This record gives sequence, C-alpha cells and structure tokens, in this order.
Amino acid sequence: MDSFFNPASPGSEAIHHLFVQFLWIAGFVFLLVTGLVLYFSHRFRATPGDDREPRPLHGNRKLEIGILATVTGIMGIYLYLALQTMVSVQAAPAEGQQPDLVIIGHQWWWEARYPTSGAVAANEIHIPAGKKLLLEVSSADVIHDWWVPALGRKMDVFPGRKNQVWMEANEPGTYQGVCSEFCGAQHAWMRINVIAHSPEEFADWEQQQLKKAIVPQVSLAQQGADLFADKPCASCHRIEGTAAQADIGPNLTHLGSRKTLLSGMMDNTQENLKRWLAHPQKVKPGAHMPDFLFTDEELSALVAYLGSLK
Repeated sequence: MDSFFNPASPGSEAIHHLFVQFLWIAGFVFLLVTGLVLYFSHRFRATPGDDREPRPLHGNRKLEIGILATVTGIMGIYLYLALQTMVSVQAAPAEGQQPDLVIIGHQWWWEARYPTSGAVAANEIHIPAGKKLLLEVSSADVIHDWWVPALGRKMDVFPGRKNQVWMEANEPGTYQGVCSEFCGAQHAWMRINVIAHSPEEFADWEQQQLKKAIVPQVSLAQQGADLFADKPCASCHRIEGTAAQADIGPNLTHLGSRKTLLSGMMDNTQENLKRWLAHPQKVKPGAHMPDFLFTDEELSALVAYLGSLK
C-alpha cells in the first residue's frame, strides 16, 4: 500500500501537512515533559543520610494559569487548522452535481462505474491524472471503507447509503489502497489499485472498456466461450456482447487486460487464473465463487477464453 507520507493529491497533501505540524508540537511537548521529569528526578532525589521530609507545595496560581493558557492556545490553533483542512479536503459538491465515478464495495472486490460514458470495471480503478473527481461510494453487502492513502481521506462505505468523497492524482501512476473496515474472512485481500493516466490515455482506456467482448478466433477459446455460457458462470458475471448479463460478480468483459486477479491478490497469469477456477475456496476461502469441479480440459478452455477478453 502506498504510504500516507508520500501524498500524491491536493487532499492528501493537506492532511499530511496538518499531521506534520501536529507531530512537531507533540514531539516538542513530549521532549519537554520527559526532560522535566528527568531534571526533577535528579534535582530532588534522596541522598544518603538526608532524612528530611520534602517541603510540600500547595499550588502556584500563576504557573497553573500559564499552563492552562498555553494548552488552550495550542488546542485552539490546531482546532482552526483541522477545520481549515477539513473544508479544503471535503468541500461540499455543487447542488445536483453528479459523480464522476461510482464505487461499489462487494465481499471482497470493488466495482467501478463511470456514469458519463457507461464504462464498468472491477478492482483496477482507472482515472485521469490532474482532474478532481467526485466519487460516490456505497456497498452491496456489508460495511467497507475506501482508502487510498496517497490520494486522500478515508470514506466509509455503507449498504443502502451513498457517501461522496473527492479524489485527485497529481501525476500518472499506480496508487494502492485497502478496505480499512473489517468486512469478513477476506478483508485483508480487498485491495485497491487506482491507475492514473494522462487525459489522453484515460480517454483511450475508457473507449476500450465500452467495446464488446472479442469473439474468440481460436478453437480452444471458442470451447471456453461455450462452456462459460453453458455452465453457471453466466448467472453471476457479465460479458458484454454475449448472453452473460448478470451483475452479481465482477464484470469480465475485459478481464484479460487486467494486471491482477481477486482484488490484487495475485498477478493475472494463465497459471493463477487456472488455479482460481479449479479451487476457488482454497485460493480465497469464503469467497462467493463456488467450486464447479471443472476437468483439466474445461479449465484450459475457460482460461484460454477469459484470457482473450481484452
């Protein structure tokens, strides 16, 4: 996961600066208190042969008022800075403004919908760099939490409720995040990959996502397409341009173009895809993908077909 200490967006930079400012004053207070404890422990330590009782102090009004005023002042300053940061990071969208990107959390993967174009993706979230995007986040099942540290603040993801959060990447690159709210057995493998492109590259990617699935040209891949249609696969997954139009599991129309599988759990290779299809509950226990007991021949055909979907 990308570090919070390497901010890559205006929002994360504002949060980072506030944290650093607070860290400096907290560090100063820690060193001051530690130093005073060490000084007084040495200055007023008991010495051999000295049986005198220490003289009690019953209060020092000026010192107490001074400490109270200093602490109140510091707290007031940081309250102001925190409110200022909150306003800059989570400014209210304009009335009626539609989201640029809709994120839906599932156990245990992420669905991305682009309302303007109608494109749909899963797990790998593509965005244009240098553009402030309004995200709408919700959940299809339990509470999740969207968090890409380098790109901004966390946002809770609730079933039956839509929250909004701003996201922007200063530069093209890949930014990693996690679901930061425990959501079940595979919570640790509900990763987020946000891929920021130049505006031109993003437009090309978005247009590619709108294309229907490529018709298999190889006999083995064609066998896999027939298997996908005949087996229960089509009852959960959507592949545009085919009879598979379900939206329970991830959209697989362009699965072959993705770099990872299972929400960042493994690289998208033929070996990993075959292992997943053969024994999904061994690879990711608790996932909603059942074991269909495919034969080796069926697995090879399905892998050939799904790998061709680019």
